[in-house]
Amino acid sequence: MDTLQAGMTLSVEREVSEAMTTQRGDYKVFSTPSMVQFCESAAGQLVAPHLKPGQGQVGMIVTIRHLGPTPMGKRVRAEVELTGIDRRRLSFKIKVFDDVEQVGECDHDRFIVDLDKYQAKLKKKIEG
Repeated sequence: MDTLQAGMTLSVEREVSEAMTTQRGDYKVFSTPSMVQFCESAAGQLVAPHLKPGQGQVGMIVTIRHLGPTPMGKRVRAEVELTGIDRRRLSFKIKVFDDVEQVGECDHDRFIVDLDKYQAKLKKKIEG
């Protein structure tokens, strides 16, 4: 985590599969929940190589604007920028594009966790 710096960027591309769509009239288009997942995943990919052994990350906040439709089979691209670091809290700005235009924008916060503590808490919750 010590190697993370505000201003770092990453671009991630993905094809819009049927599982990522919703029906709008005669067309299957990239759904908003899939856009949220795409943005979270892209931010996570930027962070992952910088984590120390035993660390993981979780999403905390997602504010998204879905600006336009993208048909199934087309490609989408997330351009991620790490905009802030406050101890273990990371803030991102993400823009989503298809082949024609910008189709989304997202503000997203993630938190770095110690996996042992996180899993212990989860186990306690599961066991009741």
